[in-house]
Amino acid sequence: MNNSVIVNTPFIIDLNEISPNDFIAYYLENKEIFENDILQHGAIKFKGIDIDSLDTFQHIVDSISQKFLNYIDGNSPRTKLTDHVYTSTEYDKTQKITMHNELSYSAKWPNKLFFSCLQVPETGGETLLADSREILNAMPEEIKSEVEAKGIIYIRNLHGGDFGFGTSWIDTFETDDKSKVEEYCNSYNIKFQWTDNNSLRLEQFSKGIIEHRITGEKLWFNQIDQFHPCHLGEDLFESMKLLYDSPENFPHYVKFGDGSEISESMVKEILKTIETVTIFPEWSTNELLIVDNELVTHGRNSFTGDRRVIVAMSE
Repeated sequence: MNNSVIVNTPFIIDLNEISPNDFIAYYLENKEIFENDILQHGAIKFKGIDIDSLDTFQHIVDSISQKFLNYIDGNSPRTKLTDHVYTSTEYDKTQKITMHNELSYSAKWPNKLFFSCLQVPETGGETLLADSREILNAMPEEIKSEVEAKGIIYIRNLHGGDFGFGTSWIDTFETDDKSKVEEYCNSYNIKFQWTDNNSLRLEQFSKGIIEHRITGEKLWFNQIDQFHPCHLGEDLFESMKLLYDSPENFPHYVKFGDGSEISESMVKEILKTIETVTIFPEWSTNELLIVDNELVTHGRNSFTGDRRVIVAMSE
């Protein structure tokens, strides 16, 4: 068992009302130190930066990072605001978004995430965080062993844009050109099949537990709970069963890499375990949160009022 315990995530640095350009200079001057802080803590939050707009946020992230990724192959609803800045996931405010590493179901995921909150909600709305090392350490041994031995297959059934539940392949791949979708899938070894009503079925294998690209640490890195239909809640799960002849035709589904089923009891145990190491850091304006997407999972608490959190992703 991995016995390491990581604490103090995110690491907080209070800068006391610094201008964007002064912050950029400060960050670049100390970049090696901050990179090490992120590797140790998984995330770092800078407080007191004057981030008053989308343009300011983009100016900052453009200046301190590079090789930004679009949300190609993305699974959650969000709006593209600029070339590489998006809204955070746009699920209903009454819904809590469970923990996940961004695009961990895909063949390609961002290494870093950059968040800022331009409008703080009345209550709730925290960007939840949990260290992937702590999750793996806390996970029951029998679950870890089975995931590591078998891997995971994610199944997505994406509609053609005219009707259907879930997301369309057009929004997912940010194109209506089927040849570009096929090229992407072939390049990342994603099995694909065009089905009835201009729909697309995808199957993607994932290890489920990976080693960090720099430190080599083992990490819990999957979205078993978000892709399993019991995650929908009992009422919606039962309704979906009436609509589809098989769970594998749901908009999302997950099974083990050898084709065997993942039980509801295992999914519930995974959710319960992750909850034990999840923290709820509150948002304020004028903050920049940088997350190592492999080291730290994130989610969103339900909220009241209006909330505006923006995000950029980089290699």
